Amino acid sequence: MKTYDAIVIGAGQAGGPLAKKLALAGKKTALIEKRYVGGTCVNDGCTPTKTWVASAKAAYMASKSKELGVNIKSYKVNMAQIKKRKDDVVSLFRNGSQKGLEETKGLDLMFGEATFTGDKTISVKMNDGGVKELTAELIFINTGCKTIIPDIEGLKDIDYLTSTSILELDKVPEHLLIIGGNYIGLEFGQMFRRFGSKVTILERSGRIVAREDEDISAELTKILEAEDITIYTNTVATRFKKKEGGKITATIASGGKEEKIKCSHVLVAVGRAPQTEALNLPKTGVETGEHGNIKANDHLETNVKGIYALGDVKGGPAFTHISYNDYTIVYRNLVEGTDYNINDRPIPYCMFTDPQLGRVGLSETEAKKQGLNIKVAKLPMTRVARAIETGDTRGFMKAIVDADTKKILGVAVLGQEGGEIMSVLQMAMEGGITHDRIRYCVFAHPLYSESLNNLFMTIEG
Repeated sequence: MKTYDAIVIGAGQAGGPLAKKLALAGKKTALIEKRYVGGTCVNDGCTPTKTWVASAKAAYMASKSKELGVNIKSYKVNMAQIKKRKDDVVSLFRNGSQKGLEETKGLDLMFGEATFTGDKTISVKMNDGGVKELTAELIFINTGCKTIIPDIEGLKDIDYLTSTSILELDKVPEHLLIIGGNYIGLEFGQMFRRFGSKVTILERSGRIVAREDEDISAELTKILEAEDITIYTNTVATRFKKKEGGKITATIASGGKEEKIKCSHVLVAVGRAPQTEALNLPKTGVETGEHGNIKANDHLETNVKGIYALGDVKGGPAFTHISYNDYTIVYRNLVEGTDYNINDRPIPYCMFTDPQLGRVGLSETEAKKQGLNIKVAKLPMTRVARAIETGDTRGFMKAIVDADTKKILGVAVLGQEGGEIMSVLQMAMEGGITHDRIRYCVFAHPLYSESLNNLFMTIEG
């Protein structure tokens, strides 16, 4: 049994930097990773998908170039080349992170699967064979999430795709059927439509991105349908059957009626669940919630003193930047003696459809449910000068403000550079800058953010 000062399980966006900083602070640290350094973000999430989004945008712009006076007679999507570029970028990020960890004095990087065997004791089944036994007073769990696979008849027999396995495709699917009309499903659906696939999306609720306001859902539906993406709402897949030659027949149900759809590939995108099963947490007494998430307090410590949960595995917002912020909170509290917590921190996020959806703070629906006295500022992108000039006026800007204090409570920007525009308003929220000040703020012309003047003019007059 080897004793460390700290053990970090999972080299994701919290685990990797935390392990490095702990070692640099003089704590003998073990970092255990069962797959790749970088976690979902670098290997299966943000990094690879955004390279594909860029390729899909290039194809879209080629198809739309005539509207800007540039005649491109034809273009060809090379999926193998798109995949290679993605692999190269992922390798660059992953290898850079791994090298930094391996060169850190006092840090042991191990590749294997960790399982608790007792009170703060861990067994690591090494990927290259053998087993290591470790113990430490400080243990940090950053094991992330995995794809939820629904129990649908015949699904396990059709070689379905997940958000991980779809990234290995080097040929464009003829017809991609996507189960789930939220962030992952919509991003992949739009990019593969632009690559040349026929795309059908099934969403069990009444509208796509059902957590967002209805006007966002409606506008996004219009945008995607304009690209010939077929969207079924209030619809579930009930059965799959694979025929000789690889064709798949999906039976879908809506309102008591059944319909059959033929497709070549099926992507499962109904959500993700915390990866905790292999950890054998009962052995060390750590409590979990009904969905397998590790319960943690507002300082990210579990019910067992000295054991912490960071990132997606604890439940709540599953975003890379939240995982990274978890690391900064835990590190500063333990090493620098601060007393930071996760209460009231902003939860910004961006969905990388084209155009983007940037979101932070309360939605209009949430504000109304709370009975707040609000005003809603809304500006269609058709009234944004930069959007008109660049030839893409899809979407709108929207802000929820407190009618009494004039402070901004929430933002949604569905439009080009939506995430960047949202971030400008997030900074205003952080600094307590009121909407009447932004109404008359001097922004550089002709930026998208300049139209924040016009956004708040809609309620200021």
